[in-house]
Parts: sequence; C-alpha cells; structure tokens
Amino acid sequence: MFMRVAGEEFQKAARAADRGGKTGPAGASISAGAPAREAPPDGYTICILPVETLSYNKFLFKKLAFDPEKDFAPITNLFFVTQVLAVNAAMKVRTLDELAALSKAKPGTLSYVAPSVPQSLFMDKFKQSSGADMVKVPYRGGGDAVNGILSGATPIAFLGLANVISHLRAGTMTALAIDSEHRSPLIPDVPTLRELGYRGDITQVYFGLVAPAGTPAPIITRAQPGVRAHRAPCRRSGARTWSISASSRSSTSPTIFARYLKDNRVGRRAHRQGGGARAAVEGDTR
Repeated sequence: MFMRVAGEEFQKAARAADRGGKTGPAGASISAGAPAREAPPDGYTICILPVETLSYNKFLFKKLAFDPEKDFAPITNLFFVTQVLAVNAAMKVRTLDELAALSKAKPGTLSYVAPSVPQSLFMDKFKQSSGADMVKVPYRGGGDAVNGILSGATPIAFLGLANVISHLRAGTMTALAIDSEHRSPLIPDVPTLRELGYRGDITQVYFGLVAPAGTPAPIITRAQPGVRAHRAPCRRSGARTWSISASSRSSTSPTIFARYLKDNRVGRRAHRQGGGARAAVEGDTR
C-alpha cells in the first residue's frame, strides 16, 4: 500500500524491491541498508529500514556495508510496530511479577524468545531487576517463535502483536504487557510497560524512510509531506493487519527524524559500552 500511495504522490510508477539480505539471530537486517548507500542520490531510490539497521547494527557488528549516520538522508519515521510480551496460557501467569516468581520457582527451566534487539534488551533488564531466571533461545522469525510458545518449547516471547493476536483471542496465549506509548485498541485490557512502572529505556520497533546521502534537500522536503498525507489509510490498514501503532514520534519532519536517530544512537552506544547490545544477539543472556 505504501508504494502505491508513494507513486501517487510523485506521479511516478513506484516499484518495491525486497533487499533484506542476511538476517541475524536477533532479527536485525544486516545488509538492508546497502541499496541506499549504493544508489545515486537522484530521488529515485528510497528505502524503508528497521530500527536495527538505523540504530543498532553499527554498534553490534564490526563490519557493515554502510554507515547509517553517513550514508542515509533521513526523511521520516513511518510507524512503530506494537510488540507484546506473551506466554503460553497453560502457564497460568497474568503479570510480569507472576512470571518472575514462576521462573524463580523453576530456575533455568523456562525459556523465552525475543527476536528484535530492543525487546531482547528489555528482557535482559527485566531479568536483572526482578531476579527472573529464564533462558533466551534464538529464533530467526516470528513464525517459529509462535510455534515455540504454543508447543511449550519456548513458552515466553516478546513478539509483534500481529504474530500472536489470533492466539490471544483464542485463549491459547496470555499477553502480559505491550511496549507502545498507549494501550492497543486491539487488546485494550493489556497494560503498557510504562503503566506497570517500567522507567528504563524502551526503544520500540520502528521503520524509517531514508534516501541515499546527498539526495537534494528539495526532494527530501517534498517526500515527507506526501508520506504524511497518505499515511492515514496505510495506518488504518496496518492497525488491523500489522498492529501498527500511532505515536507522537512518527510521521516527523526530516530534521526531527534526524534528531531522533541521533538521540537513539546515543543510547545504543551506551548499550554497547555496557555490553548489553552485543549480548542481545548472542543467544542466552541469562
């Protein structure tokens, strides 16, 4: 849908090219930014990139095919994707406190999945602050993680809401918390992490729109209002299909988005210095 409305805005045929590349155990796309670096800065190439590519990978990997700070021209933050901490309903836990208590009663026997780096970091902090004793298991994607929850092999996961919402409604999974600023209208009874008292750093999974560095400012300036104007129908569809969440930080101007990325990377650099971000992609961080 986004490519269709983008084509309408620029009065050009828009073609989507999936260039995800190699994927690491934390779900961080390692080479997705290469097309933006390699393409000429003429306005004919724009890339939709995830949080890992824009903020984390620089501090996780020794070598990348691009530098997100130097090779991309920020346009706007498109949207955030609501993530939910869900468990197998047979565990009969309904709160984070109950989850921590159960894990301490059965030390080292409960396993969890957190494919994206931000959620993996949260789980590390949750274990540290609560004393929860759980083992991280790396999965490459949401489908396998969902199967792990349902089978009980890995009964706990922090995943995109779209992956689990049908199972929540069927009663085979229980949602303990979501990471968005506000409660989701799809699961209004599930509290946010902020509501539950968590005051640490929460970086939601988001997708940003960028162009190759050096793209003329008039093109960048023209692109953002067009995205914003056509964002409403995409969001309505996304809210139903992908659990896209509204946020005061999305659909921002190029300047504001660039500042957001800069601030976000400062936090990621701190994680690297503390060893947390690197640990988040290395399997069990217990």
